[in-house]
Amino acid sequence: MTLSPDLAEAPDVRVAVAGALRAQYDAGRARAFRKLEGGAGGVEVARLLSQAADEMIGTLWAFTTEVLYPAPNPTEAERLAVLAVGGYGRGVLAPFSDLDLLFLRPWKTTARTESVVEFMLYVLWDLGLKVGSAVRSVDESLSIARQDMTVRTALLEARWLVGDQALAEGFLTKFRTEVGRADPRAFIAAKLEERDARHQKAGAVRYKVEPNVKDGKGGLRDLNTLFWIARALAPESPLGERVMDDLLTSRERRSFEFAFDFLWRVRAHLHLSAGRAVETLSFDLQPEVARRMGWRGRGDEPAVERFMRRYFQVARDVGALTRAMSAKLEARHQKTALSLSRLLPRKSRKLGVEGFIEDAGRLSVTGPEVFADDPVRLIELFVAADAHDLDLHPDAYAAVIRALPTVSPSLRRDPRAAAAFLHVLAHGENPYRALTLMNETGLLGRFLPEWGRIVGQTQFNMYHAYTVDEHTLQAIRVIADIAAGRLRDDHPLATEIVHRIADREALFLAMLLHDVGKGGERGQLEDGAIAARRACERLGVEGRRIEQVVWLVRHHLALSDYAQKRDVSDPATVRAFAELVGDPERLRLLLVLTVADIRAVGPGVWNSWKGRLMRDLYGQVEALFRGEALEHADPLAEHPGLLEAAQAEGAAVEVRAPEARVKGPADADESLHVTEVAVAARDRPGLFADLAEALAASGADVAGARVATTDDGWALDVFQIQDGTGAPYGQAEARRLPGLAAALRTAALGRSQVRALEIQPVSRRRAAFEVRPVVMIDTATSPRATVVEVSGADRPGLLADLARTLTEQEVSIRSAHIAAFGERAVDSFYVTDAEGRKLTSEAALDRLQTALEAVLEEGPPLPSGPPLIRARASARDVSELKRRRRRRPGVSSAAEAG
Repeated sequence: MTLSPDLAEAPDVRVAVAGALRAQYDAGRARAFRKLEGGAGGVEVARLLSQAADEMIGTLWAFTTEVLYPAPNPTEAERLAVLAVGGYGRGVLAPFSDLDLLFLRPWKTTARTESVVEFMLYVLWDLGLKVGSAVRSVDESLSIARQDMTVRTALLEARWLVGDQALAEGFLTKFRTEVGRADPRAFIAAKLEERDARHQKAGAVRYKVEPNVKDGKGGLRDLNTLFWIARALAPESPLGERVMDDLLTSRERRSFEFAFDFLWRVRAHLHLSAGRAVETLSFDLQPEVARRMGWRGRGDEPAVERFMRRYFQVARDVGALTRAMSAKLEARHQKTALSLSRLLPRKSRKLGVEGFIEDAGRLSVTGPEVFADDPVRLIELFVAADAHDLDLHPDAYAAVIRALPTVSPSLRRDPRAAAAFLHVLAHGENPYRALTLMNETGLLGRFLPEWGRIVGQTQFNMYHAYTVDEHTLQAIRVIADIAAGRLRDDHPLATEIVHRIADREALFLAMLLHDVGKGGERGQLEDGAIAARRACERLGVEGRRIEQVVWLVRHHLALSDYAQKRDVSDPATVRAFAELVGDPERLRLLLVLTVADIRAVGPGVWNSWKGRLMRDLYGQVEALFRGEALEHADPLAEHPGLLEAAQAEGAAVEVRAPEARVKGPADADESLHVTEVAVAARDRPGLFADLAEALAASGADVAGARVATTDDGWALDVFQIQDGTGAPYGQAEARRLPGLAAALRTAALGRSQVRALEIQPVSRRRAAFEVRPVVMIDTATSPRATVVEVSGADRPGLLADLARTLTEQEVSIRSAHIAAFGERAVDSFYVTDAEGRKLTSEAALDRLQTALEAVLEEGPPLPSGPPLIRARASARDVSELKRRRRRRPGVSSAAEAG
């Protein structure tokens, strides 16, 4: 396409040119997008987008240099070429990628050169494009590339676009000659260090449930790094093909090409779904990208979870490719001793295990026949890696992958293989690293089929930060850290009792298998127990230990359920939990398992408030097992003088904020994550609701609440509160505490006029989840109250709305227990009628359930903007919850777990 010379006469030339180019550019991009929607490959679409940019820039160049600033016979100094560099130089673009350009001149700039560059850049900016540009001479470009590895990387992929082709090709020849003569080790080391820093910034764990497609571990940049290294080793070879063919097998090349195409396709759909350049596959975008890419749900697994499972499988393959290429580079001594000092100089030594050697500081094998001769060595390899504190050499890594077909049913039942596996799991020095390596090679899923079904499995909710398999491995790491004393300050009780556990293998087996039932037709817990029994029997585990593991898997949520959603000050609750647990050994196992499970859900999920609740329940059940009597806790005794002050003044408020100074581990204050406020006032209908509304209006999140009433009609309501970040309320701004106390006192006296909360639309990220509301009523757990558990989308003021509804239904609240699991809130209330009796009328209970469900259905408005696909992320959680509470008698709940 050419632009009409008449555009030069337009009142605003730039606007006119930009308008004409926009039509051309949009048409080219539209062709690419139609291809994408038709199922074309990601690389094909990326090349079409790059081609559209090439054509647009070519048209702009022709108009600028032939119409606006013509030079039929340019002087030597006026020569100018435009090169595409970086990813654009490689000929691939995402829908909203930057255009990286180098305007190359022979030496000093001229007036015409400045005019051409300036006009072109302004027009590109007028088009709304993000342009990364540099204007340099040949010598400047060569000089900077020698010193700056980022510039060298960009130029490795440079190609001529328009302008003086001889100037461009002459420069590229000089540059590639210099690169070919240079020692490549410094460049390779710099790229690998850059990759590590990028991983650390984007998230060092490959299996984060909101991955960065471009910069995350297992993303496009990792594949680009391999490209760059290949180009540095063979700068004259197009796209480094010669080196890639040398460093990767044909199978690895196919894997590389599939991963590259898949990730480019994901990135293109991601940009179009967001309408801008975003690289993080966030929750709000995952369902739309899955839909665009043609994924459909299967059984209980939604389309978005199936798509994300495939994504993480590809990310794992990218990791394997990186290791494979590293192996070849190490063999060729291409890495510097400076950046990889533990790898060079290459040394090897025997380890006393036939077939295994230490090679340049990593564990390797003498040859592929090692596993063919004895497949048990596949497992023993990881035992040796753990025992000698060695990472796996890429050669050994590749050998394991090639040997996976030898993992047969007979190997899975081989006593030697089982003993080796259980040793590294329960007695290894670093079981997380050993099992992670087994998982990434694919061996763990082959050897343990129950594990294989959760590899890469995601749970589409805001609560879990990792895939199911990565969460489980993180939990195993937490147990190992607790046992080693590394988490003593955070978990003093768990650190003490872990060494009193008699059966360490049962603990680690239960942790490994606790989530293998996720997504099962019978529910996570029942299917998990069945799968755990099958796995343990295949491993030849002794019968008594199997029963212990199966029980732990079936009940691994019980401690968190009771502690967070039941009144643990009630002796009936403690007795019920003690009856479920049965003996002190299971109590110890369950505590350590629960701590590790919650902590491994993701950063910030565990806090000392949860620790306090679990510690209190543990202590009471342990006392019961010792034969000590249980007493109902008296909240009035915990706040001496407050009731008397209220009787004198009508209402009184006491605020207990945690001290700024943290105590030592011996007397660790596990209430540090909440501020406690106690309100004493004359009891009346709606008192709790009024107080909850005052708290919500003050920006306080309620973590827990208890209510006590005297025989003469005075009430004490105690709330544990936090701010929106999960810190104790008022810790960041102490000046908020007096105002909160005053608001609560006014509310207690019935004088408050709390303005209705202005409910803002939820964020698009949170709005992606359609949380199904559930209300369950339990008349059996407590002898004195009915337990009402409500579960639905969390929002500001939800507790106040629920409390108001309970008041309207003429229900009195004895205690409230608040929990949040990402986008879902789970609130439990112990309630009675106005006379303090349990609710038993089926008609009244049905009315109550209907009214509470209506509150949960309200929810905040959805965000404005482009249409949002909402995935029913919690459908499986809800079915699990209902499955565990089919009858009104019994215990909860919605799962906090991994």
